[in-house]
Amino acid sequence: MVAIRWRPVSAAEPLQARPEGGRRHVGGRLLSVCLLLAAALAGPARAHEAHHASPAAAAAPGYLALPYAPPQPGTYALPPIRAAADGSFTDDGGQSRSLHALYADRITVLSFIYTHCDDANGCPLASFVLSQAAADIAKDPALAATVRFVSLSFDPARDTPAALARHAKPFRKPGVDWIFGTATDTDALDALLGAYGQDVERDGAGGSFSHVLRVYLIDGQARIRNEYTTSFLHASMLAADIRTLAMAAAPAAVPVAAGTPGAVPGPGDDKTGYDEATYVTRSRALTARAAAPAALRLALEQPPPGLPRNALNGPLPSAAQIALGRRLFFDRRLSHNGTVACASCHVPDQGFTNNELMTPIGIEGRTVKRNAPSLFNVGLLPTLFHDARESRLEQQVWAPLLAANEMGNPSIGYVLDKIAALPEYIPLFAAAFPAAPTPTMETLGIALAAYERALLSGDSAFDRWREGRDDGAMSAAAQRGFSLFTGKAGCSGCHLVGDTEAMFTDHELHNTGIGFQRSMATPKPLEVTVAPGARLRVEPSTIAASSETPPNDLGRYEVTLDPADRWRYRTPGLRNVALTAPYMHDGSLPTLDAVIAHYNGGGHPNEGQDPRVRPLQLGASERADLRAFLESLTGSNVATLVRDAYAAPIGDHRND
Repeated sequence: MVAIRWRPVSAAEPLQARPEGGRRHVGGRLLSVCLLLAAALAGPARAHEAHHASPAAAAAPGYLALPYAPPQPGTYALPPIRAAADGSFTDDGGQSRSLHALYADRITVLSFIYTHCDDANGCPLASFVLSQAAADIAKDPALAATVRFVSLSFDPARDTPAALARHAKPFRKPGVDWIFGTATDTDALDALLGAYGQDVERDGAGGSFSHVLRVYLIDGQARIRNEYTTSFLHASMLAADIRTLAMAAAPAAVPVAAGTPGAVPGPGDDKTGYDEATYVTRSRALTARAAAPAALRLALEQPPPGLPRNALNGPLPSAAQIALGRRLFFDRRLSHNGTVACASCHVPDQGFTNNELMTPIGIEGRTVKRNAPSLFNVGLLPTLFHDARESRLEQQVWAPLLAANEMGNPSIGYVLDKIAALPEYIPLFAAAFPAAPTPTMETLGIALAAYERALLSGDSAFDRWREGRDDGAMSAAAQRGFSLFTGKAGCSGCHLVGDTEAMFTDHELHNTGIGFQRSMATPKPLEVTVAPGARLRVEPSTIAASSETPPNDLGRYEVTLDPADRWRYRTPGLRNVALTAPYMHDGSLPTLDAVIAHYNGGGHPNEGQDPRVRPLQLGASERADLRAFLESLTGSNVATLVRDAYAAPIGDHRND
């Protein structure tokens, strides 16, 4: 590579470039005439923007339009060059970070800079080109969610977190994750620079640096796929390489659910026609699902429309904590025998519940007596579990980990020791909890809760219609259904609707008749479909002889021991309710129509039944309108959350 140094000249002397053996020298008197012309042509600008305000005055190709069309993404390959080294640094928010934790499941563009660089073809070029590429990538939110930019300074004395935060403002683009940072000390910095082959020499006073510009493109497996220098760094080429890498990493496009590609997930495998011998399943293998990591923390910083603001029931987690929690959520090794993960019961494309079963199946096929609640917007709930026995997600996560019929672990220490022995978690915990990198009861709870808190889903058709952003977002039937919901049907008495936001729950507990009926009902023969077109009648005595006796369920009473709390359960929120069948605490109602029929009939009257559960006298068309309204509550980002979930590595004890 040939670099350029400009020397001071008189107005009458022509500008001449002189090669310097691949190294650029910068110092107090080396501000080029080009930079001065650039500032004059660009007009007023802040000091830290002036040195790259006018690309036309700069010599590097990165400031100019390409004289040729960039290659079409996906028409060429970027073979791995070598492994990208790990290293710790402090970001511009003061948080300790690990490079490998940032690389996980992301395409990363890494640059080494320092903010006082006054060579237009050095650090300013890198930041300018990356900013242009980021603006291009931001036009595709799905792609932007898979990309991260990282700029590390080799001048920690002056480039403090606060200084880097100020420097970063004009470069960052909305929707694109760009982290600025620097090493915590000189030894760590030198080790990092050496690992990447980034040559840097400091002058005697430590005020300026001699370095060769290098920018690295790194894949989600921490492998360098391309390196860029001054003569090769251009936003159009960089964006094309990013898209090429994304296309190579992504599986072939497959619909998230049956129907139109990109549609939001439906409730499990479509069972339409299952009773017929010609039925064909629409299930998909995990490897066939479209996976794309998303920037989950952005939704926490600015919740989707329709959700309450400043209602997160806990602290705002870091991106590293969310990434760690997501990995833990899908790791089957967190169960006693390595077969059950959190995601086994809270399946992403089944509404983060389980559409296939009334109640989940725990470790070794053990019975779990209650339906798996959906995790959409769970971080906004003040109480958890159907009986509201827990108040914080960080504490709640330990209940399934230790329950003998769920994940079956014998103790807290057993879980922590198992995770601490898995090498892939060492850098992830260090990045998420730099002050306490060894897994603890508290940090594991925080990590899992961080991911669950990030599962925010709003901006439904109802929200867009009610806010006036899209008058046609809701059908006429759904609008009539909303009138019924808040009027004749009285649903909003428990499923509250605010003026500008709605969780569709009063967060209270009610007896709706389901628990009473389940406890008091006489067992009846079951009709069981054992294969498409084949059904068997199974007597209760046969079931009792070959299976575990279903446990009784007294609801909130099991927490308070107050007889008045028998068969009372927490009011669930209704966002994404069309995706979260089956319904009620026991999963006994398979469809929204069944739920509407239950309430229309007045429930199962008993001494403690809530008086608001009464016969509604809704006709067939009214019930259809009510269902149409409930179906309008599906969030606009559900498919994004599902694709993000399936981008997570799945822990497997066979790989230990």
